[in-house]
Amino acid sequence: MRLPNTQQVEQLVEQALAEDLGRGDVTTEALIPDAQQGKASITAKAEGIVAGTDVARQVFLKVDPQLKVDILIKDGGEVKLGDTVARIQGRAASILRAERVALNFLQHLSGIASETARYVQAVKGLPAQIIDTRKTTPGLRILEKEAVAAGGGKNHRMHLGDGILIKDNHLAALRSQELSIREIVARARQKAGDKLKIEIEVKSPPEAAEAADAGADIIMLDNMNLDEMRQAVKLIKGRALVEASGGITLDEVRAVAETGVDLISVGALTHSPKALDMSLQLH
Repeated sequence: MRLPNTQQVEQLVEQALAEDLGRGDVTTEALIPDAQQGKASITAKAEGIVAGTDVARQVFLKVDPQLKVDILIKDGGEVKLGDTVARIQGRAASILRAERVALNFLQHLSGIASETARYVQAVKGLPAQIIDTRKTTPGLRILEKEAVAAGGGKNHRMHLGDGILIKDNHLAALRSQELSIREIVARARQKAGDKLKIEIEVKSPPEAAEAADAGADIIMLDNMNLDEMRQAVKLIKGRALVEASGGITLDEVRAVAETGVDLISVGALTHSPKALDMSLQLH
């Protein structure tokens, strides 16, 4: 996992604050004296896994570098209802201006970490790994993938330059040339050399066997049922990593892992997680 560098996080924070504070916080400016001091706590209102504490801290410090931000539960840590995640001290007006943006990052990323942890727990004791996809919120991918890691998942490609993944639409574009899977994999290998892994999506056990024969590094089993997955794993015989993909839910993920696949990709980790509810209370 390539962690976000300081400049990347700073740019995201600046964009989020510009969106929320572009015309100022007229309520706080009208009512709260700038010199008034305050203390605040961020509290979990549900059980889950925390992620996004660093970016939340940077939101507060971008608004006011003199704020003191203490993170009590770090990324990857478990929280229960009522647990205090962070404490902030300094100008009350600054805390109020940063509150919503900091919570937006923290709740969203903690939701991703929490959902990932549920999937990881569901396959506990089996060798299959839970991995993410590129189905991420535009602009937030690096933070969302870091949140997946905080929840115990693994990261797949960060971007299109991270590896060759031959999917159904690539295959559709190549069908006019009447190329076989073996020929497609060979072409990819010729262009990429040994620097990049080659993964190919297949829709049946025979195609999986053909992809293994062709020398693919990873074979993605797209929307196969459990029997088909077991057949595909048997035909591949360890010659490539096997990834299960296609709308795999929490209820069925363990059964998928029991087929013998190595990887289980879950787009829902990042494209539709429920935020982990948290609140900030000034006192």
